[in-house]
Amino acid sequence: MKIRTKELERYLSEVHKRPVRILSLERLGGGELTEHDLKGYGYGQPILIRYKIDEEERKVVLQTLREDTFGHDFFSDRAQILLWAHSAYNKLPRHVRSIDVGAFTREGRMISLGDAEEFFLMVEYVEGELYHKDLDRIKEQKALTALDLDRARALSDYLVGIHSKKLSAPHLYIRRIRDLIGHGECIMGLIDNYPEKLDFTSEDELKKIEKLCVEWRWKLKKMTHRLSQVHGDFHPWNVMFREGTDFIVLDRSRGEWGEPADDLTAMSINYLFYSLQTFGKMHGPFEKLWVTFIENYLQKTEDYEILSVVQPFYAWRGLVVASPIWYPTLPFDVRRKLFNFIVNVLESDEFDYKRVNSYLE
Repeated sequence: MKIRTKELERYLSEVHKRPVRILSLERLGGGELTEHDLKGYGYGQPILIRYKIDEEERKVVLQTLREDTFGHDFFSDRAQILLWAHSAYNKLPRHVRSIDVGAFTREGRMISLGDAEEFFLMVEYVEGELYHKDLDRIKEQKALTALDLDRARALSDYLVGIHSKKLSAPHLYIRRIRDLIGHGECIMGLIDNYPEKLDFTSEDELKKIEKLCVEWRWKLKKMTHRLSQVHGDFHPWNVMFREGTDFIVLDRSRGEWGEPADDLTAMSINYLFYSLQTFGKMHGPFEKLWVTFIENYLQKTEDYEILSVVQPFYAWRGLVVASPIWYPTLPFDVRRKLFNFIVNVLESDEFDYKRVNSYLE
């Protein structure tokens, strides 16, 4: 794919309905792009665009998706995700805003969907630090600050707020649970992308996990009363903090409505993940974050039923953080304990978050 500065100016001028002048194009994270660089633009590489409109400088990020085997195999898969993102991002409180959704043609023009080859998403640029940097610091220093606990509560409060919005649409809840098991980005898609002949798990164990998850699907599909507004991918790489406890969320995924356990587990699994890497168990500062985050949620929602629902969602997120594709350098012991956690949680009717270490053996 080739991207041309003049074509970007034309496109943005159409979006804003007044003239736009491009100031610079950069790789997100640093490094200015020249016209030569843009001749070989690769899908999946976000570009920071700085431009002027009516003497006001603005910044947006151009996003595309690359083809992969996590349910993004086809052009239509990638188009579906980006079209949905544009319609849903601006409906969720504190989410980064989508400016427009469009497409590249074979000739490199932007917008004509009838002749589209790939879709793209344009979102606003926001300043801040991704939440995982807080967890990286805690891992290094093995200590918490008061702000760390305040931020865990703020993230938990955010879920309390968005999950309070309910919808009566049983088919959407059933679809979400079905996708949890069978979607290319979820449990079976992750398992299909695990390499063969691993030392920390086996084909038999992966089959056992799949079978247990199918059993859970039949339990959960009856719980359609739980359908709530969700983020869908609420983890430390999709939360950006500014000052104090002020944050913005990124990259909402897989539908506006779903199971609250999805968001609760997506964030909390990372406290376990970081603690395993640091202490070999749930311990110390990460245990405080874990308890603070979960207990605040339970106390304010009074949704103790969620402890009978989280099991396959923890299995999914456990498969993510244990994956040698996403985390190639993890020690054997960490991966093995994550798999113990997955199987033991799936075999428990009610999850006891206060005894999380009992699931690691």
